Amino acid sequence: MKNLDDILAMAKNVQDQLSQAQDSLDTIEVDGVSGGGLVKIRATAKGRILGVAIDDSLMQPAEKQMLEDLIAAALNDARAKADAASSAEMSKMTAGIPLPPGFKLPF
Repeated sequence: MKNLDDILAMAKNVQDQLSQAQDSLDTIEVDGVSGGGLVKIRATAKGRILGVAIDDSLMQPAEKQMLEDLIAAALNDARAKADAASSAEMSKMTAGIPLPPGFKLPF
């Protein structure tokens, strides 16, 4: 049953590569921006928020609603960029693996 051993070895290799790719996602950083740069969110491709920068001009009580909206928009921008970076990283890992159309990793 050499074929089964080969398949198991390949599965172990894929699992190891997937684990390494997941770990590397926390080292890739993206910046979410809104309001023309007035609010910036720095995050990892894994989705962990690293920092928030808010322009001083928004630190007025009258600007509270706009500030909240800009923070939400910057978070969404960071999340979209993190998802794109994650997908690109995972695509690199699965490039040599013949997967059926529409099949995504991790399982």
